[in-house]
Amino acid sequence: MISHGKNVKVFCANANRPFAEGVCRKLWLPLGDCTVRTFADGEVSVTINESVRGSDVFIVQPTCSPVNNNLMELLIMIDACRRASAGRITAVMPYFGYARQDRKAKGRDPISAKLVANMIEAAGADRVLTMDLHAAQIQGFFDIPVDNLLATNVFVKYCLEKFDHPEEMVVVSPDVGSVARSRTFANKMGMSLAIVDKRREKANQCEVMNIIGDVKGKKCLLFDDMVDTAGSLCNAANAIKEIGGATEVYAFATHGVLSGPALERLEASCIKELTLLNTIPAKENAPAKIKYLDVSPVFADAIQRIYEENSMSALF
Repeated sequence: MISHGKNVKVFCANANRPFAEGVCRKLWLPLGDCTVRTFADGEVSVTINESVRGSDVFIVQPTCSPVNNNLMELLIMIDACRRASAGRITAVMPYFGYARQDRKAKGRDPISAKLVANMIEAAGADRVLTMDLHAAQIQGFFDIPVDNLLATNVFVKYCLEKFDHPEEMVVVSPDVGSVARSRTFANKMGMSLAIVDKRREKANQCEVMNIIGDVKGKKCLLFDDMVDTAGSLCNAANAIKEIGGATEVYAFATHGVLSGPALERLEASCIKELTLLNTIPAKENAPAKIKYLDVSPVFADAIQRIYEENSMSALF
């Protein structure tokens, strides 16, 4: 790291320590010394064991499961660094929890993504670094800078190495909401685009209606930002193979939430391989068809650019 007169320090809580260690290895920095523990009644206790006065502090903590506990760890760590006179505090959130609740879909709904943004700002964060927000407009919920890294280039590099003739394949968006990111991926890969039109009856359940585009006799790449219970992804995969006539189905997603029956559904699905990023820790006993790519170097590069006050646009 090139010094401009201010120390840079990277800390992490308990959500994804291996990821934070990967970031530090890339930056040639030691992981900051802190203790994050829980009292008997469930309260989070944080102790920063080294001076951060005047330092450029980066706190690595995805707000994945257990979401509320990891969110509180992040908030309390930010508060601890602020009260210890850190020069600048960046919340590095590879996965931003509560991002799906970004609007009022019906009467009396909360906008939880905005509430979490307010909490992060109130705790004392000066900046947020994340990847593939569920909705890009969440950046506008903050009154501090938000850097939303895109995973597309990571997947493009992997696909170019894995597939011999990617231009003959089809990128499939599993729903209308993912069309923009799927189109970006398809354009970079030189592939055509198809869309699965579905109707969601209630949370975590959906009904596939029809397929827009030609997938018959082709290998298809499903592309989404996250996989939660995997119902939507598996239904889309079955539809494009059984209804559309695709020969093989691969799936790509940034965040592997994989809650509830996700692992069983994926194991039983026609998806040949699901490729995820390690923004969320890998699940134990995951099926062999699930593969993880390491994006800690991407975050390390972003952290160095923030620290040196360089442009982030080159990463996109």
